[in-house]
Amino acid sequence: MTAAPAYITPDQLCVGLFIQLELGWWEHDFTFSNFKIKDEAQIKALRDLGLKRLRYDPARSDCEPLELEPDAPPPAPEPEEAPPPSPEDIARQERVVKLSKLRKRLAEVDRKFIHASQQVKQLNQTLRSQPEEALKQAGQVVGDLVASVLGEDGAALHSINGKAGDDAYFHSLNVTVLSVMLGRQLGYDSEACHSLGLGALLHDIGKMDVPSKVLLKPEPLTRPEQQLLQMHTEFGLRRSQQLMLDDEVQRIIHEHHEYCDGSGYPKQLHEASIARLSRVVCITNHFDNLCNPLNPRDGLSPHEALSRMYGQYRQRFDEVMLKAFIRCMGVYPPGSLVQLQDDRYGLVLGMHPTLPLKPTLILFDPKVPKEEALIVNLEHEPSIAIARSVRPGQVPPDALEYLDPRQQVTYYVDPRTRG
Repeated sequence: MTAAPAYITPDQLCVGLFIQLELGWWEHDFTFSNFKIKDEAQIKALRDLGLKRLRYDPARSDCEPLELEPDAPPPAPEPEEAPPPSPEDIARQERVVKLSKLRKRLAEVDRKFIHASQQVKQLNQTLRSQPEEALKQAGQVVGDLVASVLGEDGAALHSINGKAGDDAYFHSLNVTVLSVMLGRQLGYDSEACHSLGLGALLHDIGKMDVPSKVLLKPEPLTRPEQQLLQMHTEFGLRRSQQLMLDDEVQRIIHEHHEYCDGSGYPKQLHEASIARLSRVVCITNHFDNLCNPLNPRDGLSPHEALSRMYGQYRQRFDEVMLKAFIRCMGVYPPGSLVQLQDDRYGLVLGMHPTLPLKPTLILFDPKVPKEEALIVNLEHEPSIAIARSVRPGQVPPDALEYLDPRQQVTYYVDPRTRG
């Protein structure tokens, strides 16, 4: 007949007792659940677990437990012995740990985006009065981005869920993030990526000289208004010369609306006459304008924007760069709604350029509260696969409200390696 298990209180612990922890392996920091106490550090760690009683084996112990103080309560009555955790329980706990780490990681990317957007807002406000300070701020934003993107394993691109600051500053930050990501995809070095990022961040500085009633007009512009808006590239060139920016940065500001087929402005240049960094920003600027137009109801999903750029307007862009941009954004760009092979719906939160079919998703599950929604990295979930990209109108209303795809699509990067 098996002897009944023996229990003691944490106050009775001493060196030499053989302890049998009735906890899952993930609930304590000891190498094994059954062990003989060898020092005071282990006694402290056992007491820090906060248990009211602990099981021990008298036959395998070197000594008796310490005597209880006269007024100390006896060990709690013995409950039914808990069964060992099942493989399903262990798998569930592992998923909880992974989900917690992933949520913390995404929250950190959100935090960095908020900080960068505030820096961009500040530099826009100081460009007129303190241009040197504004350029210093711009260099810091770009330097941080380049360092992240050119890291050992590159950077994952994330669609940002939180809203921070004013929408007007999202565009230049988006174009900067996407341009530096594309620059890395094209193999540019740190110096080229820095010039690219600085030109992208400042590409619209000429709009400071365009009246706000033209910039913010919701209805279609008149022809004179359209011509005035297009002058922002000339105004920007003048400002960039006053700021004594590098030639490559000046050319980005002047040429980011020039198309390779000669249909752009202000000079109707053709591909060979457009600087390579200007051709990069032309692509990322056009993409963000399709996703984030002045009227959000006219916005395309990132997947639709890429499809339109390649399907309808391919001749406008450098073909090598456009294909590299599509690879960089992935088959399912961050911010896209998707349907899985098991018919569930999800929203793409992030992707690594080397794993275009394995993005990070938030999944719709009506049984799980929205604030606890399941986030999965398909790199670590081989049983889950995306079937197709979908438009908001193809998603059931309850799933659409749950996933909450943002009308304003914003991007930032996670520089840490995959794992």
